[in-house]
Amino acid sequence: MRIILSNCPPDKADEIASRLVEERCAACVNAIPGVRSTYRWKGKVERDPETTLLVKTAAGALDRCVARLRELHPYEVPEIVVLAPDVGASFAPYVEWVREETAAAPTRTSSPPR
Repeated sequence: MRIILSNCPPDKADEIASRLVEERCAACVNAIPGVRSTYRWKGKVERDPETTLLVKTAAGALDRCVARLRELHPYEVPEIVVLAPDVGASFAPYVEWVREETAAAPTRTSSPPR
């Protein structure tokens, strides 16, 4: 399992999240609104409102997910940071659900473990 962090403009977050899930690149995307980012871009300090996306995908779907996120993202240099959680310490049914939901064809129709 992998978690991708990516900040995007608030008006693009729902579209990006929906497309990644609909296309089975991600099992789940959390959109956290209200982020204020401060960064240097082309020699100037910028401050912008953003939405943080937490994209949950399987290790086997990572390359496809990152490529699609790059295509959907409006920034010239988007933040795409990949985290590798400790799968052994994670809730196994959730990890399995992420793997199944990012497979090319679904193996079951289920909800995420609650």
